[in-house]
Amino acid sequence: MASQGRDGEGFPAVDVDRELSTGHNKHVEVDPISSEVAASLEVKEHEKRKAAEEERKRAKKKEAMQTLKTTFIISGIIAAVAVATFAIVKKLREN
Repeated sequence: MASQGRDGEGFPAVDVDRELSTGHNKHVEVDPISSEVAASLEVKEHEKRKAAEEERKRAKKKEAMQTLKTTFIISGIIAAVAVATFAIVKKLREN
């Protein structure tokens, strides 16, 4: 097994103690492209969650308005039937 190439170049020397002792190594290298991708994904996820929450609120509000509208229509129909009934009863009593 030859660890060095033809020109005498091999893998660069590594400080094993520094690499394995995480307490001594305070410098953390961050890949700027990966961090930008991660940040943009977080922003997209946040926007997606916010849009979904707004859509739920809008749907809930629409459902409430539809329920209120239905209640008014049914109440109007009941009131019309009651008025018609009283009118018919009054006509029948007059005769």
